Amino acid sequence: MTAPTDASGRTLEARLKESEDRFALAFRHAAIGMAIVAPDGRWLQVNEAICEIFGYSETELLSSAFQDITHPDDLAADLELTRKVLSGERVSFHLEKRYIRRDGGVVHALLSVSLVRDEHGQPLYFISQVQDISDRKAFEDALFRERELAEVTLKSIGDAVITTDTDLLVTSINPIAEAMTGWNSHEAVGRPMDDIFQLRDPLTRRPIVNPLRTAVTKNAIVGITTDAILLHRNGFDSPIEDSAAPIHDYAGNVVGGVVVFHDVSETRALALKMAHLAHHDTLTGLPNRTLLQSRMDFAVTVAARRNQRAALLFVDIDHFKQINDSMGHAAGDALLKEVARRIRATVRPDDTVSRLGGDEFVVLLPHIDNASDAAGVAEKVLEACGEAVGVDASALAISFSIGISLFPDDANDAEALLRHADTAMYEAKMQGRNGYRFFNASMNERNTARVRIEVELRKALARNELSLHYQPKVDVELGTVVGAEALLRWQVEGEDVYSPEQFIPVAEDCGLIVPIGEWALREACRQANAWATAYRPLSVSVNVSALQFQHTRFFESLRGILDETGLHPTLLELELTERTVMEGGDHIADLLKRIKSLGVSLSLDDFGTGYCSLSYLKHFPVDILKIDRTFIRDVAWDNDSAAIVSAIITMGRGMNKQVLAEGVESVEQAQFLGLSGCSQMQGFLFGRAVSAKDFEARIGEVDLGDPRQAVE
Repeated sequence: MTAPTDASGRTLEARLKESEDRFALAFRHAAIGMAIVAPDGRWLQVNEAICEIFGYSETELLSSAFQDITHPDDLAADLELTRKVLSGERVSFHLEKRYIRRDGGVVHALLSVSLVRDEHGQPLYFISQVQDISDRKAFEDALFRERELAEVTLKSIGDAVITTDTDLLVTSINPIAEAMTGWNSHEAVGRPMDDIFQLRDPLTRRPIVNPLRTAVTKNAIVGITTDAILLHRNGFDSPIEDSAAPIHDYAGNVVGGVVVFHDVSETRALALKMAHLAHHDTLTGLPNRTLLQSRMDFAVTVAARRNQRAALLFVDIDHFKQINDSMGHAAGDALLKEVARRIRATVRPDDTVSRLGGDEFVVLLPHIDNASDAAGVAEKVLEACGEAVGVDASALAISFSIGISLFPDDANDAEALLRHADTAMYEAKMQGRNGYRFFNASMNERNTARVRIEVELRKALARNELSLHYQPKVDVELGTVVGAEALLRWQVEGEDVYSPEQFIPVAEDCGLIVPIGEWALREACRQANAWATAYRPLSVSVNVSALQFQHTRFFESLRGILDETGLHPTLLELELTERTVMEGGDHIADLLKRIKSLGVSLSLDDFGTGYCSLSYLKHFPVDILKIDRTFIRDVAWDNDSAAIVSAIITMGRGMNKQVLAEGVESVEQAQFLGLSGCSQMQGFLFGRAVSAKDFEARIGEVDLGDPRQAVE
């Protein structure tokens, strides 16, 4: 009997064979995993995609069942749905489940299952489709974590946050914003932003335009009007600072806005406190060099106009270093405070007593009749401090060396007046100490000494006598050295020729600081690159003087040094003083941005002792704030210092800046800093500055010992 044929002459059997072949080919090469599964779960047929998804070969799968590779936590749900399909309760099912790959990894998959029955309704086999959704699940998990993190962050941060849609209807409000506005989230969501966030001018009490409206309309970040106040729902107000910004979707379209604000009552009080500290010595409370300079300038101007005299007394404690070294810094600090009190008690209310630093004090007498008036004050100071000073149950006998210079007899300006008083003080020391001397022209040996240092410094450069020592920076949370500060030394055969405090000011005065600074920068970069190659990447920070930083070719020099040494720019940190940044002129902001474009980090050294212009931090791309050691010294016992340090840490972290504490010398200081959220520290507690060779022994350290335990 001839087999039936179609119009083209092919037999139906051939057509069936072709159809089966096409199905088999489509099944095997389908983009998603496909399988035919027996009612009991055994794999009957699998395609290439499903083998690739699970990591098994076809032979391995056909000798097993789906139960064997299903994640144990998902097996019960899978079996229950399979049972329902077999019983007729369901025709098919879809299920997100996990499989265990051959290599032990987990695959998230979307499973689609349907059952094929015979003509009698008996189950023949399942057709399963498996789609790998691991990437999607990972994205969903990441998105969920991001949302959770955002929600937790908004609820826990110290700033108030309100978000809106494009119609400025509130979409969310965090707890801090609830407290500051008086509106809870349930009441606020859906209401107009102007009902919730009411700004007033502090003087006129008139409404201020909501900055969020401008931000959404102009698609730009907007800051609040200076000194604006926020009106609470219950009528009281509080001064705030804020910024408003548009919220964008993935396409860049504005879909809403966010305003972030905080109460600045304490911040303004802190700014006043810091402004005071910027002009006063933190230990004694006396005017510091900055305030003294201002008062000297004023006194000289007035005296010149009125044809009067003024005097300056430079007071130095004899043998203070021995007292400090033998009894400790705490005893030395107690002595300095008592000396400050006694000197202040000997002078008139309109006279100024200042501490320049260390054991050096200056007394400004803005108006005197003659030289004997200044001598009388010097004798009172010597007499007041002639009595023993009680420190740590010990009675210390102290004495002073005092130098006196007169205006206009010895100098016509404040700077020369101070310099000559300093020179006379050294003459008093040379004459046996415990006394005073008036300045005269023959006392210029100190100036001669500066000239000698300059001459020898030029020779030292030619002889390569300058070197860098490195002081470790540690992260107590990580328990390891994370960086080093490069410090300049002038040594011959391991002994200091001059201390940095002696030769660096001379280098700045004579202009040598620029080539010396360039050499130090190149050497630090070379050494850091060597450590990165031999051990591990380790950042190195280099102090840059104002003269060097403001040099016209500084940026080109920096870029050339990085290219020459091969150091990755992210491993270099430039330390600048607040004065360098804030007094450098308009070009400084542009220079800082150019440096940042290289990848180099920027830090503000001795933060908190300079201008305290916190608004500058918004405009300058500074990465790191180094809390000055004068705050760290008293942080463990002085409430004011502790409050200031805590505020700096909080402010720095809130502005996404690293905070490093320098001058950490005790476990108590480290404990306070660690608990306050500052993990990066530097100071004698963790190591003094040592040569590059000696520092290498620290690079591989992981356990820091006691300092690590100090903050736990």
